[in-house]
Amino acid sequence: MINYLYVSIGAAIGGALRYWISGLVHQVMPSTFPYGTLVVNITGSFALGILIFYFDENDLLASQFRLLLTVGLCGGFTTFSTFSYETISLIRDSEILLALFNIILNVLFSLAGVMLAYIISKNVMGG
Repeated sequence: MINYLYVSIGAAIGGALRYWISGLVHQVMPSTFPYGTLVVNITGSFALGILIFYFDENDLLASQFRLLLTVGLCGGFTTFSTFSYETISLIRDSEILLALFNIILNVLFSLAGVMLAYIISKNVMGG
């Protein structure tokens, strides 16, 4: 049960960081493109990579601190980091087709999910 607390604390911090960083980027970059989200996805993916491939693989993270930083902080910051890590893991395991399948399915179905929610909210729910 304590693990859920570690994940929750990390996710709260990650969500707040995402909001803060996106806001900072939005102040400096034009609003014609979602640069804030792009910056968050790139930095979150990089952070998760460092945490997993250096700290965790070298046993420098205690299990609860690993949960707080990876699942919690990076997951709250961006789930794109998890998607990126899992895709790279497939590539490292020489599962190139599965990695491509993962990319295509995640991007297409995520976009489809948002589009479906938009259609339902506009046409069914009257939003």
